[in-house]
Amino acid sequence: MILRIILFAVIALIIGGCGQRSGQERGVSDDMVERAVALEAALSDTERAFLDNLASLCGKSFRGREVYMAPGRESWAHMDFVMHVTVCEDDRVYIPFHLDEDRSRTWMFLAEKDGLRFRHDHRHEDGTPEDLTLYGGYADGTGTEFSQNFPADEYTIELLEDVFNREWQIILAEDMSTMTYQLTYHGDPVFTAEFDLTDPI
Repeated sequence: MILRIILFAVIALIIGGCGQRSGQERGVSDDMVERAVALEAALSDTERAFLDNLASLCGKSFRGREVYMAPGRESWAHMDFVMHVTVCEDDRVYIPFHLDEDRSRTWMFLAEKDGLRFRHDHRHEDGTPEDLTLYGGYADGTGTEFSQNFPADEYTIELLEDVFNREWQIILAEDMSTMTYQLTYHGDPVFTAEFDLTDPI
């Protein structure tokens, strides 16, 4: 929301005839204005609404569970699923996802010049990046304010040597009661987790 406020404030000042004073004199730098304008233009209305819906969960943690794991893959059903919505800014939302004591994963939703991007930040216990990290993709334009689809981007395809046409779906129930994370290969579900948003921990 901060970037929107900056953008609207600058426009109001210009319309109000305050053009004699520069942006720097009003405490708003040209870089801040350009960044606000660029990011507002980068996201579609539904992508912006989706990011805002995620941000509405800020500061809360929620338990989840494995809903589906494809045959032949190791199940996580016995593990404790917890997501923490920790960083909520106008251009980003970070959600660390813990499996028991494994705290290596953070889901990152980023407003970038090419649109809404979803990335998986994987780190070792000392905070250094793992070899396979920051993979994900950009929203494909078919989503809504409650769900977005993220096909693997070029970085991910190269990093993971992807031949599976990976795609991630993040789905919020319209009543904001659940959040679902789903990974698909060639359109078929591989892993699905669901988090209960009605009972923060």
